Amino acid sequence: MSDPKHIAIVGLGSMGIGMARSLLRAGHSVAGCDINVAAIEDLTSHGGRGAATPALAAKDADIVVIVVVNAAQTELVLFGADGAASAMKPGSVIISSATMSPTEAKDFAVRAAAKDVLYLDAPISGGSIKADAGKLTVMASGPSETFTAAKPALDAMAETVYTLGDDVGIGSSFKIVNQLLAGVHIAAACEAITFAKSLGLDISRVFDVITKSAGNSWMFENRIPHVLAGDYSPQSAISIFTKDLGIVSDIGRKQKFPLPIASAALQLFMMTQAAGMGRDDDSSVARFLAQITGLELPGMKD
Repeated sequence: MSDPKHIAIVGLGSMGIGMARSLLRAGHSVAGCDINVAAIEDLTSHGGRGAATPALAAKDADIVVIVVVNAAQTELVLFGADGAASAMKPGSVIISSATMSPTEAKDFAVRAAAKDVLYLDAPISGGSIKADAGKLTVMASGPSETFTAAKPALDAMAETVYTLGDDVGIGSSFKIVNQLLAGVHIAAACEAITFAKSLGLDISRVFDVITKSAGNSWMFENRIPHVLAGDYSPQSAISIFTKDLGIVSDIGRKQKFPLPIASAALQLFMMTQAAGMGRDDDSSVARFLAQITGLELPGMKD
């Protein structure tokens, strides 16, 4: 491992806390900031240090990792009152991991450069389990010196780091394509398993057969066990995909590019969120479809 670094991580949700633990296991010192007191307690129990504001977390940090929900939150924790960017030392690096449009990523990079701070456009994929194991996939873009500065943290948090180009925004573009596919595959998997239920099939048996057949997808194999268990505790929430497919839709509209399948998936996530399941696991699309068709999946009451 390279020399231990002082790393700040802003956003200790299901992804961020796993990333923080991975950094600590790699021998780095980690300061974390989150509005959730339980998340700070989790971090400190693993040897990290809690900070009341992003600025206090970022003070003297070599690397600041931003793992919040969207561009608006990224802007707030970087450039708002008590934001991290103003507290960072010259030449330190921001690893920005929220899903956002390429235009927003480019704007943040320009604003970081004005403070003599590097910015790596580095959205992530893999979920909370891989975050905790240090095995995320990172889709990153930025100048070579930015990758060099970020490497100690990337090595600890990720199994695969794609170097996608010198221009900030490329990484975010790749992530948006990934989220289009992820959202569509989740929606399709939930539709399929609920349709199978409507046919009177044993859906556990359907899962066994489909995962060994051409209709399988990574999302079907990963999400449908949540449905079979009737456990919709959020690993990735419905609200994440109303946001991310909303970004996809916005970009498509600006480019006048048709996105009919992604748009249909977005509507399913929006209906599921409107039904009160926005904070539940994204496999709740199946539960929503069951509710409106009068079906009963595991964990649902009559």
